Amino acid sequence: MKYPIFQAGHRVRIISYGPFRGLIGTVRVVDTIVELIEPFCFYLIELEGALTKEPVWFEYEEVEPISPYECDYLISA
Repeated sequence: MKYPIFQAGHRVRIISYGPFRGLIGTVRVVDTIVELIEPFCFYLIELEGALTKEPVWFEYEEVEPISPYECDYLISA
């Protein structure tokens, strides 16, 4: 499976099942764990239109690019 790798400043859409699903935001911080068998990323995202004003952490599987041309892809088995 292919997962996008974002950098700070990229705009993303939240796709996880939860109260933030469908919201758009901007990646502020990327935290990557490379010691695992597969690379694993967390993103601190500043959300637009959310009641919370603080950025929220999401796993790499919970976000997608707004534009498919904005990111590289992480290939996961």
